[in-house]
Amino acid sequence: MSVPAPLAAPLPRNAVLGGSLALVAALALTACGAAPENAATTPDGKNAATATSAADLGGMDALVAAAKKEGTLHAIALPRDWANYGALIDGFQKKYGIKVEVENPDASSQDEINAVTSRKGQDRAPDVLDLGSSFALSAAQQGLLAPYEVTAWNDIPEAQKDPKARWYNDYGGYVSIGCDAKRVKTCPTTFKDLLKPEYKGQVALNGNPTKSGSAFGGVYAAALANGGSFDDIQPGLDFFAELKKNGNYTPVESTPATVEKGETPISIDWDYLNAGYAEEFRSKGLDWKVAVPADGRYAQYYSQAVNKDAPHPAAARLWQEYVYSAEGQNLWLKGFARPVLMPALDKAGTLDKDAALKLPAVSGVPSFPTEAQQAKAKTTLAQGWGKAVSG
Repeated sequence: MSVPAPLAAPLPRNAVLGGSLALVAALALTACGAAPENAATTPDGKNAATATSAADLGGMDALVAAAKKEGTLHAIALPRDWANYGALIDGFQKKYGIKVEVENPDASSQDEINAVTSRKGQDRAPDVLDLGSSFALSAAQQGLLAPYEVTAWNDIPEAQKDPKARWYNDYGGYVSIGCDAKRVKTCPTTFKDLLKPEYKGQVALNGNPTKSGSAFGGVYAAALANGGSFDDIQPGLDFFAELKKNGNYTPVESTPATVEKGETPISIDWDYLNAGYAEEFRSKGLDWKVAVPADGRYAQYYSQAVNKDAPHPAAARLWQEYVYSAEGQNLWLKGFARPVLMPALDKAGTLDKDAALKLPAVSGVPSFPTEAQQAKAKTTLAQGWGKAVSG
């Protein structure tokens, strides 16, 4: 059985798969009590907060015991309908009996970082982070992340992880164009198509690209489709400025709700999200088509990380172990995302091949921007996005 390829195993560098969960809902950053005085420890006194692997705590059984003692994992920006996160959360809770509390599921990557910095020392600080990798790079540079090597560390391609183990890529996909075929007579399949007058007021992004990785990826893909490169995202801003000028761009940020209601009939988003909408809303009569544009092919991963000051440090590390286990990686697959350990699972015979065969079809081998290219692109966006789409 031929299994579709993952995003890329050891290709040039990591990803920025958009802003970790990209809808820009305001995050209330209020104090919610002090953090526990003592981090979780094992019976022999080892501290989970400083553990850089399960072995540091005496092995997986000791990590599980310490995490169960904490009893809670706190996260933000994890929508249940994003790449099958609902199944991952439920699976973790069932397997370990640890409650997963998810605050503000529709927050952005930047919101997550803001929560880490503003809630330091509080029990409501996020334990774990799911970030577009450009945001993971930023968080690491700010000293916000704890080094931790999951058991599957050696199977993660070198190009998809931080050498210091502060973050590592997990699941990913390609920028795609989703379209409501019942509301749009002819669905666009390329960025060039999106400029046609028939799409007036219909083209949306999943978030603000200065805060959200999925929207960031959409602008990068538009740049590649219009003469830009990983070194030059400006053509992407120019493209959206033109979309805005001709009336095709809508400032309404696409979400499952706006897709279902028909408020964003054309959505530039990750292929796994658009594919998920197609499946989720089929029973409600929505005919949602998904195309990966050949003129602007851009792929990225999202990164996982542990908050250096996590109030539940053992649970945070156990969560990482779970999402990088065969069970967790296959759950990403069922959500139409390409897990970073896909080659390793295929080799080990533990890959869910039925789920793999349902991935959106894409040909060719993807490449990724370097850390310096991502940083430059973020600066360009910060300086020019508002001007491009204002008015």
